[in-house]
Amino acid sequence: MKVEKSRLGEVYYYPLSQLQEIGFEIEKYPYSIKILIENVLRNIDGERITEEDLETIAGWKTGKDFAFIPTRVIMQDYTGVPLLVDLAAMRSELERRGKDPSRVNPKIPSDLIIDHSVQVDYFGTEYSLQMNMRLEFERNKERYQFLKWAQGEFSNLRIVPPGNGIIHQVNLEFLSKVIDVREHEGKITAFPEIVIGTDSHTTMADGIGVLAWGVGGLEAEAVMLGEPYFMSVPEVIGVKLIGEVREGVTPTDVVLYITEKLRRKGVVGKFVEFFGPALSNLSVPDRATIGNMSPEYGATVGYFPIDQNTLSYLKGTGRDEKIVEEYAKAQGLFYSVEPKYSDVIEINLSDVEPSLAGPRNPDELVPLKKMPEIKVGNRKGKRVSDGSVVIASITSCTNTSNPTVMLGAGILARKAVARGLRSMNYVKTSMAPGSPIVVKYLNEAGLTPYLEALGFHVVGFGCTTCIGNAGPLPNEIENDLKQGIEGYAVISGNRNFEGRINPLLKGTYLASPILVVAYALAGRINIDFEREPLALDPNGNPVYLRDVWPTMKEISTYMNLALNPEYYKEKKDKIFTGDGNWESLKIEGGLTYSWDEKSTYIVEPPWFREVYEFKPIRNARILLVLGDKVTTDHISPAGPIAKDSDAGRYLESKGVKEFNTYGARRGNHEIMLRGGFANPKVKNLMIDREGGYTVHYPDKTVDTIYNVAMRYKNEGVPVVIFAGKQYGSGSSRDWAAKVTYLLGVRAVIAESFERIHRSNLVAMGVIPIEANWKDINLNGNELVSIELDEIKPRTTVTITITGEKTRTIKGLARIDIGREVEYIKHGNILNYVFNKFL
Repeated sequence: MKVEKSRLGEVYYYPLSQLQEIGFEIEKYPYSIKILIENVLRNIDGERITEEDLETIAGWKTGKDFAFIPTRVIMQDYTGVPLLVDLAAMRSELERRGKDPSRVNPKIPSDLIIDHSVQVDYFGTEYSLQMNMRLEFERNKERYQFLKWAQGEFSNLRIVPPGNGIIHQVNLEFLSKVIDVREHEGKITAFPEIVIGTDSHTTMADGIGVLAWGVGGLEAEAVMLGEPYFMSVPEVIGVKLIGEVREGVTPTDVVLYITEKLRRKGVVGKFVEFFGPALSNLSVPDRATIGNMSPEYGATVGYFPIDQNTLSYLKGTGRDEKIVEEYAKAQGLFYSVEPKYSDVIEINLSDVEPSLAGPRNPDELVPLKKMPEIKVGNRKGKRVSDGSVVIASITSCTNTSNPTVMLGAGILARKAVARGLRSMNYVKTSMAPGSPIVVKYLNEAGLTPYLEALGFHVVGFGCTTCIGNAGPLPNEIENDLKQGIEGYAVISGNRNFEGRINPLLKGTYLASPILVVAYALAGRINIDFEREPLALDPNGNPVYLRDVWPTMKEISTYMNLALNPEYYKEKKDKIFTGDGNWESLKIEGGLTYSWDEKSTYIVEPPWFREVYEFKPIRNARILLVLGDKVTTDHISPAGPIAKDSDAGRYLESKGVKEFNTYGARRGNHEIMLRGGFANPKVKNLMIDREGGYTVHYPDKTVDTIYNVAMRYKNEGVPVVIFAGKQYGSGSSRDWAAKVTYLLGVRAVIAESFERIHRSNLVAMGVIPIEANWKDINLNGNELVSIELDEIKPRTTVTITITGEKTRTIKGLARIDIGREVEYIKHGNILNYVFNKFL
């Protein structure tokens, strides 16, 4: 069809009405689908984006593949560093082959926010922030020098230096335009943003009306280099919000309730779009909280359409809302009528009650009134007892910038201090706001001194505890936990997988920042807040949670401070400027990066030097047999590197004394390879031992997973992994797939896969196969062959398992779209893209 443009004031746009005129019922579609349609309509060129793509999405043909062009890529440093290392390696390899390395550049605007590296080494003091940032630069100097080189040499790349906030809050407050205006085909054109990010919580921007979601770093890398993004047309589940949130219920309680309901319903791989009469009662920060946890309920996005609340937030954060309103109304993207959805789920916000989630998964909802039922022992250590809360942390992108819960935490602190209460002295308290703006309005409200009186000093502007950067516990407390005392954490984060926050903990509960402060005061996980006091005041009088709980009326008196446009305008000009630590970094190299052979942080990866030939999988050994809900934290840990681990021993052999974390060393494939499945909570059903161990057959030697995998690789023996349901849930980290590839794994046979990890596996040439295998009673000593004579999307394969007897099962190869077949044939997506440069 001939695509027409129209004018909207001074800019052009591509009206969706022209598709309505030729028979597509666009006006009835979900708002998120309309945004995808506009993107394809605007970018159709007959090569990357075709008429077939337009017909597929304009017809909302669910399950059918189509391609589109994201408008922006966003990254954080843990996932972004390895991606940029890959781009630097491409440049180096092109130069070695006599080609022009400058051809390797992001083709679309790309932002990287450094927020994942700061740790909570210092806490509870006014100098905590300064000391933690100083240590952050000392530990990560090489990584930051590399990023500063990338900032100077790659076009279309912006870097937000450390200390400016958490990626998703920076995206929400400063980077998101909702409706972008830039040159397209020679005309200044307006269009909706579609943002993909290398962090699963990129979905936070769905709360402001930006269609955004997390993808594998490998997919993002391909898009940055000019490839379209391929996906199947999604089903869209409408979530109808009714009722009103009751007094005492927080936005955190709402999102934990929604997470539990939608995870139970089953929305994995689907779009979720919120609508209904209660929508107008949710502010953009509340919506962002709900959108943020889309990965926890399994949806690709948790989208909130543009409405008056969106415009108010844009105005309150110092942005021009006029073009957003005009464009959204012209295109039918402004919330008005209820669209047609694939299915509708009704959620009554009146049913939500104060809750936590845990101890191991974010969808394990526990009403606050049920927390006293947690079974704890009666042992006592030198500092803590069974059931003690040893970490109370206001942390993560989800909650730490929502003014309702942050102001609420401050008000509770003020009331508690007025009653003479203090946090228990064994609780490691910390506060890491998602944005410096939070400190601004807490200061203006006069609440900061009260939070600090309870030990909640600002420790950094980054992810900190939520991603496992909680830092060490005091020695006496660590010793108690090592002796078997069961300690807990209460954090305002979005993830609490086993071993993530601290491997010594019995469990972690997710809660609002207000409850985090309350548990720091109480100091134990199974307190009955209704019947038991938080503590006794200095005169022996009991102080109950209800005595200090903030009311919505109290919170609302300060709400105007949180949306002061001047705060945001002042900060916006500075987010790309680093402090003295950043400015003093010296960089080397020009078009190509100067790889330092002595570096243990930034090492040139092997992807582009290998010659790949696809081979059938014959007589493979089983590397691991795993259960349900194996997360990317299990597969590729992000936390501290243990001295007695393969990675620790490798670093020690290099003379390194400061091991840092796996997350910080993602620019070094040698470390990441040795860290594969090294999480101490990994349960390999082949052996009676937790941690990163397995068995080498046929000699039955028990060794680390790394050592066994390398033995198999040297013997020329391929390996496979068996796993249960929801394999690869959690963070979007591409290293969970890269390390699987480097360990020699050819296929993962699981009962089900989480969306991002499945695509990451395929992108690294590892074949994900869905199969029900548990009835065959694997021992782990069997040989496995997989019939893969013809690779095509979603084909049924035969898996032959040979042990004492031979058994066969059928499986579905989750190579979901046609382009993924090409990735498998080329070995991985990196080689596929690199070969185009050649």
